Amino acid sequence: MTDPMHIVCPHCHTTNRVKSADLANAPDCGNCHQALFTGHPASFDEAAFDRHIARSQIPVLVDFWAPWCGPCLQMAPAYEQAAAQLEPAVRVAKVNTEEARNLGARFNIRSIPTLALFVGGREVARQPGAMGAADIVRWTRAHTG
Repeated sequence: MTDPMHIVCPHCHTTNRVKSADLANAPDCGNCHQALFTGHPASFDEAAFDRHIARSQIPVLVDFWAPWCGPCLQMAPAYEQAAAQLEPAVRVAKVNTEEARNLGARFNIRSIPTLALFVGGREVARQPGAMGAADIVRWTRAHTG
């Protein structure tokens, strides 16, 4: 499939049109010229979260976490490893629930870390608790087809 799809830049949050066949070829943002995929989780505030969820035509995996949370910090290296394996098929992101309190409330996040997977603007799966990199990748792929 080479139809252009919308990919939101993790740096400037501009929506880009990218042919699906070109996703693996390290596409750059047409606005800020930075890489659309870095192999690292992007940090989202509320505005960036809303933009990516609404506009990206690839699944968006979000880690809801907080800097005071021991299990969150323990899972961070595994989440980093998972991002390198999942991109560019999936946008991998983090939301600090201390800074984006409205998102935690809006999505009824009761415990952290919590992974939530969004496809087509809707949450399709949720997994509370820390996981290793292989489990994060396996869980995400199981819910994205």
